[in-house]
Amino acid sequence: MRVAEVVGRVLYAHGARHVFGVVGSGNFHVTNALVAAGARFVAAAHEGGAASMADGYARTAGTVGLLSVHQGPGVTNALTGLTEAAKSRTPMVVLAPEATAPRSNFFIDLPALAAAVGADFYRVRATHAAEDTGAAYRAAARGATVVLGLPLEVQQAVIEAWSGPVPAVAPTPVTAPQVEPLLAALQAARRPVFIAGRGARSAREPLTRLADACGALLAVSAAAKGLFAGNPWNLDVAGGFATPLTAELIGAADLVVAWGSTLNMWTTRHGELIPPSAVVVQVDHDPAAFGVNRPVDLTVAGEVTAVAEAVLARLGVGSTGSAGAGTGGWRTPELAQRIRDHGRWRSVPYQDEGGGASATIDPRTLSTALDDLLPADRTVVVDSGNFMGYPSMWLDVPDVAGFCFTQAFQSVGLGLASALGAAVARPDRLTVAAVGDGGFVMSATELVTAVRLALPLLVVIYDDAAYGAEVHHFGPDGYPLETVTFPETDLAAIARGYGCDGSTVRTVDDLEPVRRWLAGPRTRPLVIDAKVSAARGSWWLEEAFRGH
Repeated sequence: MRVAEVVGRVLYAHGARHVFGVVGSGNFHVTNALVAAGARFVAAAHEGGAASMADGYARTAGTVGLLSVHQGPGVTNALTGLTEAAKSRTPMVVLAPEATAPRSNFFIDLPALAAAVGADFYRVRATHAAEDTGAAYRAAARGATVVLGLPLEVQQAVIEAWSGPVPAVAPTPVTAPQVEPLLAALQAARRPVFIAGRGARSAREPLTRLADACGALLAVSAAAKGLFAGNPWNLDVAGGFATPLTAELIGAADLVVAWGSTLNMWTTRHGELIPPSAVVVQVDHDPAAFGVNRPVDLTVAGEVTAVAEAVLARLGVGSTGSAGAGTGGWRTPELAQRIRDHGRWRSVPYQDEGGGASATIDPRTLSTALDDLLPADRTVVVDSGNFMGYPSMWLDVPDVAGFCFTQAFQSVGLGLASALGAAVARPDRLTVAAVGDGGFVMSATELVTAVRLALPLLVVIYDDAAYGAEVHHFGPDGYPLETVTFPETDLAAIARGYGCDGSTVRTVDDLEPVRRWLAGPRTRPLVIDAKVSAARGSWWLEEAFRGH
């Protein structure tokens, strides 16, 4: 059996069921080996798109994503998506063929490339092909983005046939967390707030029970939006996206516990969201994360779920999460009513800036109308740009798996392809890709893939005919903006050229095609070119610029 076939069989045996990529000579055999084993191959138009698809798939499915690319330029084409995945700690394996001869046209220093973007690197050896491949997959399953080097000559080597067995993914060794200081802080607090981050995405149940037991309010970083969806004490996203009520309540906290969150400048509004008088606790499995973005008063090393369960056990709280720790008046009927009435951005009054001579729609009005129109069972994937706060905060999601936020590298243009990966992971849900016009134009080639997949996909373009972030960053200071503004373009026509349905939106009434599409089979993507008002920058953008 060729090594390439062994690699494919081992990956499938470990659980790989989808592989995204662009096939060339160097990854032809290993990709076909995966398909022969039973995996589904999703052919992307470009390796950059394929990388984001694998990333979006892994985040939404909660399993390891698989990317297959050609040696050399196939790897470098995927680099931005790969960096986003590594910075997001997406569990992903990149099948990266290697031309090892330094004078080969395809040669790149693959280990150095992986290190440069924060990915782990493994290399397959002919004498240990199954062992090396399995080790790479298991590393990814534990939360790493892994580049798996597949030297071309090694792939062709013939070795003894492999058929298993497959070692299980060993859990990370853990010691009993030391929770006494955290327990004491919770018992002393009158106004505790939990802020859960990316590292707490699987810990809704224990964190909710602990919050009930100590009377804490619940908030999340943007990467964990949806974690506490439906909870009456959910304040939604902290930081730049926070509603006025959320900012007010976090600002009144006497204890803030960060669960799997490093409390970066986005989550804390450059440190100003959390009051100086509050005790700040950071819980993380990685001690190297402690205090990296701001000073903290207490630290607890351990997995979020394990720490929360240990505190609950010390409190004597059962699975019902009955209250008994905190005795403060934080959770009152009056506060519950305020959260119901003012805890969502769509409840905050605003002056509609659409219509008029500009014939545009206010992005808040657009997002509110879409939130009402679309089914609740949805996956929302958000690209980067001036627009991104509107879909992030006006479109509700059913759970944490229903929100994919491609912001770890802050690159424009990753949202559309990430949405395709999310749609493959959850075809039972409507996938909504929210993108700006700049990001759409960068990634529109993957509409070919969207049409081929025939998955339920709605693409909403917040089209301000500009790179809006730059316009609102430099415009107020009088700089020329010709390099970042563009003539109005019929992006819906471009989408129709790729085989999608396409419609232009300037008013709420123009959303009728969305209603009709939702009532149909949804086998062809629908692209909405929403001409949005852009007289000023979004509210969160002004906050963000303070950090640059």
